[in-house]
Amino acid sequence: QVQLAQSGGGLVQAGDSLRLSCAASGLTFGNYAMGWFRQAPGKERESIAGISSRTGLSTSYRASVKGRFTISRDNDKNTVYLQMTSLRPEDTAVYYCAASTRASATRSSDDYRYWGQGTQVTVSS
Repeated sequence: QVQLAQSGGGLVQAGDSLRLSCAASGLTFGNYAMGWFRQAPGKERESIAGISSRTGLSTSYRASVKGRFTISRDNDKNTVYLQMTSLRPEDTAVYYCAASTRASATRSSDDYRYWGQGTQVTVSS
């Protein structure tokens, strides 16, 4: 049984930082590219960051979060992280981590086989 357990969401003020964690089990974590997605009320789910498999040498970001968010992975802990800084109210959404069997992360949710349960991030002004 594959499980992606998310943690780290919450309510913060604009300009604050928050780190999301996603701990995977039931799979060979290092073989999977990992991605972070989010969905705001009334909007479609969008990709925000991705990291390649193995050592995670390659990363990618949505333009609106580039320079503010950082994706990383720790294969010894089977965990992928999303460090968020300079948070804005428009970052408010439910955030999901996901695992892809591809070596490189893509922006398409269809490429991701396993998903976390989601965690709410709310940024107040």
